[in-house]
Amino acid sequence: MIDEKRLEILTKGAKYDVSCSSSGSKRANVKGGIGNGAAEGICHSFTPDGRCISLLKILMSNECLYDCEYCPNRKSASTPRARLTPNEICELVINFYKRNYIEGLFLSSAVFESPDRTMELLCETVRKLRYEYNFHGYIHLKGIPHADESLVMRAAKLVDRMSYNIELPSEQSLKLLAPQKTKQSLLLPMKGLKDAIDYEKQNKMRRRVLPAGQTTQMIVGASPESDGQILKLTQSLYRNMDMKRVYYSSYIPVVQSNKLPAVGAGLLREHRLYQADWLIRFYGFDVEEICDEDCNLSAEYDPKCAWALRNMHLFPVEVNRAPLEVLLRVPGIGLKSAYKIIEARKYSKIEFENLAKMRVVLKRAKHFITCGGKYLGASGFSEVKNCLQILGGSELNEQISMFSDFSTAISVLTGEV
Repeated sequence: MIDEKRLEILTKGAKYDVSCSSSGSKRANVKGGIGNGAAEGICHSFTPDGRCISLLKILMSNECLYDCEYCPNRKSASTPRARLTPNEICELVINFYKRNYIEGLFLSSAVFESPDRTMELLCETVRKLRYEYNFHGYIHLKGIPHADESLVMRAAKLVDRMSYNIELPSEQSLKLLAPQKTKQSLLLPMKGLKDAIDYEKQNKMRRRVLPAGQTTQMIVGASPESDGQILKLTQSLYRNMDMKRVYYSSYIPVVQSNKLPAVGAGLLREHRLYQADWLIRFYGFDVEEICDEDCNLSAEYDPKCAWALRNMHLFPVEVNRAPLEVLLRVPGIGLKSAYKIIEARKYSKIEFENLAKMRVVLKRAKHFITCGGKYLGASGFSEVKNCLQILGGSELNEQISMFSDFSTAISVLTGEV
């Protein structure tokens, strides 16, 4: 039986890992089993800063051999320690699932005893869940750097998604703040998992290795890298590692260290990175178009508006003739809206009132488009800038925990721009 104190310590210790979105798996239930990892079987709840809490997010242990400066579970931290056995975690998951508290599991751990021993016990936990408890729900497992490749691949065949968190965007920052980790200890297992996934695809095998792919996380503001550097790494991960998601976690000074900033990075910077990430993934932008390598994203304007203001010579565009790739670059026209425009104009000419029904944000889009030759935007560059100016973001910094007051929760959108 797990006592409430250990449960609180290990769920609280896991809350800073945000790379646990539960979408993307197609693992269905089987006769006699429990849980369903298929996409429609996963519900989502979000905290004020956008973090998913539909999964039981827990550490196996917060007893760590490593001493990463930014981590509240680091070896030198004065914090209560706890550890769970594979059986205890399995029983907790099954009991929570049967009570409809959760739809899946995000399992991580600090590195105790050795990387191989930690990874071995994590593998044993997911093996028991699948074969002894017959659990077919969603499981996301956090990989352990420096663990043996055979253990990593064994786990990858049992879970839906894995993540190796890069945490810091450069080798220099890793050496300064997390000297036990190296860039290679994180990128090599990512590459191995990608190769295994590609092998199954190329040979048209039934997908067993990570049906929901890989994710990773970067801490924003704990080290001096610019948004441009972070996004350049992000783009490389999407293109070379076939990463499903890169998550960003705004640095919060939860531990004392003279190597870390005294104040947090703020959620507006995190929000801007998610918006830029969306442009790279779905809108056809290259990082060089969004942000210079040594610069940060604009606090005043979202990345698409900022790009549009730098390229006013390309606008306005006529929505009845512009190709899809051009429509996607218009502020206020999202991915779904662009496809609706392409489809609708096959049958009739589109007017401004039609765009409003397609969920186009006309307060932004009208400055960059014409409909049938009509222009309803501001008359000059300065007027357009004033109309698009965005106020500062929220200063909320706390993620909901299992022991929080949920009455204060609100929603945040970080998607289409």
